Amino acid sequence: MSRTWSFFLIVFLFLPVLYVAGQEASPPDENPSSPPIESGQTDYTPALYSRGDKNFVITLGVLFPAYFTGKEIDGPGIGLSLGGTGSLAFNYFLGPHLFVGGQVGGMFASTRGKNMLFIVPFGAQVGYQFIFHRFEFPLSFMIGAAPQKRLQDNYFGLILKPGASVFWRFNPDWSFGLNGMWWFLPQWPKNGYNAYGNFVELTLSARYHF
Repeated sequence: MSRTWSFFLIVFLFLPVLYVAGQEASPPDENPSSPPIESGQTDYTPALYSRGDKNFVITLGVLFPAYFTGKEIDGPGIGLSLGGTGSLAFNYFLGPHLFVGGQVGGMFASTRGKNMLFIVPFGAQVGYQFIFHRFEFPLSFMIGAAPQKRLQDNYFGLILKPGASVFWRFNPDWSFGLNGMWWFLPQWPKNGYNAYGNFVELTLSARYHF
């Protein structure tokens, strides 16, 4: 990754952290537009969340190799098998719908030669969530870094990860859902053999609200 990309990536990763820190330091609203959910609450409305609400997300599932292009590759899969993936995420709500947060995860998949590809993405994310009764529909976009390893080959690159989810609010503390995410992984090595990988993530998540 070039120095310019590295600079912008670092700035982007720290912007949500600085924003949240500033929000925490400011005095709370005396009359917030929507009070945070309380234990025992059964009125699940679009105003369920308010500024300062948080959740912690555990995710596990599968990753499908989609399409790969580059100087010497062009086609679906390029010999990768179905992979496994998982992640941990933290989200902070800035209002009833908008949230920011961070995520760290990992994936593995076998190559045609029975070797293993490992990717460990991490980054910052922003999202917007819709609510309908007990169902919650967050849309999110993550940008971050993705260290990659296959045999002796290592690469530290960029990842862009848009996605959509649907969650069912089991109770005030927990919700469970299904995620569909797209991984875009460009590689710009010094030798000029640029490549662009695309994966499709299908995972299950449990969210703890606090």
